[in-house]
Amino acid sequence: MTKILFICHGNICRSPMAEFVMKDLVEKAGLETEFLIESAATSTEEIGNPVYPPARRKLAEHGISCAGKTSRQLTGSDYGQYDLLIGMDRANIRNMNRICGGDPEGKLHLLMEYTDHPGDVADPWYTDDFETTWRDVLAGCKGLLERLQ
Repeated sequence: MTKILFICHGNICRSPMAEFVMKDLVEKAGLETEFLIESAATSTEEIGNPVYPPARRKLAEHGISCAGKTSRQLTGSDYGQYDLLIGMDRANIRNMNRICGGDPEGKLHLLMEYTDHPGDVADPWYTDDFETTWRDVLAGCKGLLERLQ
């Protein structure tokens, strides 16, 4: 089983979008038993809060539910429990390295590494552009799943 943890700053926009998009792709591929997919935050700011309403709406537009998801923070022990820890931007990667005490096994990656346009996933918290974030997340998750199959 491949265990994937998606990570962003607050775990209310980008990383839960990636979590639920990836779960949807895996389910549609009939691979649910081969993956454990979750998400977390690098900060404590949103701990316990549900997915941000515009992110929830964007997922719902595509028939994807994120019901019951609440933000949690990444811990150092997550490094040993997951095969891949996928950050949404370079700031996330820096914080992930700090929280995890480095990346000796090469598990930390940017989601957009799995696309033909590497970089950061657009942050809708600041841009209010959930469509661009949706496209980035979908492309990254599709590329990641292709790489893992």
